[in-house]
Amino acid sequence: MFNPIGWIKPEIAQAHCDIPCGIYDPVSAKIAAQTVQKMVLRIQALERPSDGDAAGFADYANKIARYVEVKEQHAETCKHELAVLWADYGWPNTPAGFDLHATFNAALKLAGQCKQNIDMAKCEELVATCDTIATAFWATKGESYSDPHAVARYGS
Repeated sequence: MFNPIGWIKPEIAQAHCDIPCGIYDPVSAKIAAQTVQKMVLRIQALERPSDGDAAGFADYANKIARYVEVKEQHAETCKHELAVLWADYGWPNTPAGFDLHATFNAALKLAGQCKQNIDMAKCEELVATCDTIATAFWATKGESYSDPHAVARYGS
């Protein structure tokens, strides 16, 4: 059978988006990092039920499993968003004193450490590093960075 386009072998594009769009914003990485932080907070706040409380233990195990799964997913999302921003954004006019590669490398490692552990200090450091990256990113566009909704978004 004749295939009129059989000689064309399209390749899969590897980009942030298919066009590519050129739209980047580090806030997606920060929101993912805050979600990791919030899950660690929830895990640390859970009270283990007393021995013999089967129903309480089942509820506890269910919550732990769900919190850990969300923590894992969002740590991976944070890593993905940071990697895309690091690799695909051109980083023109990078601010003096901002070590692009060391900062992103540190952020990616922190996200991995947040997957491996229940460590609020690492979560806080990851969120702060996302803010550092966002500050440098917006400076490349001649804008100052602020996240006035961070506290409300994170909640109590």
